[in-house]
Amino acid sequence: MNEYEKKLKMHIDENNVDCEHFVFEKSCHSVEEAAETAGASPEDFVKNICMSDSQGNIIVAIVKGEDRAGSKRVAKALGIERPKTALPENILQKTGYPVGGVPSFGYEAVFVVDERVMEKDFVYTGGGSPNSLVKINTAELLSANGGIVARVRK
Repeated sequence: MNEYEKKLKMHIDENNVDCEHFVFEKSCHSVEEAAETAGASPEDFVKNICMSDSQGNIIVAIVKGEDRAGSKRVAKALGIERPKTALPENILQKTGYPVGGVPSFGYEAVFVVDERVMEKDFVYTGGGSPNSLVKINTAELLSANGGIVARVRK
């Protein structure tokens, strides 16, 4: 387990987040790789699209693996100016996790969960590194990240 996976595992344990944390030998960077590695369906995965507002605060739009997040929809949902896509170095700095492993909870951010995600009983999300995943009930996910539900997919 690398430092990022350990950090997320510690957060899960300290905050009693009800989920399963998996670490694999193979990469889970893309939805397709993750589905193959976990032996699950691509429809069971979410992506965490990191954006930043005009003050540099991180906003995470959580959409199903096959969907794309729209910055206009995020702006409307939050009543803010249109956010910009965060750069990889800013994502690591602001979330504490590398691109390809960013979880849907466990760090300071504004989380916006697309309503289609909430139609699922559970989802797989980043597990802290490109080789790890978290399987979590969607209601627990919302509880863990304190997010809001809104349409943010394009």
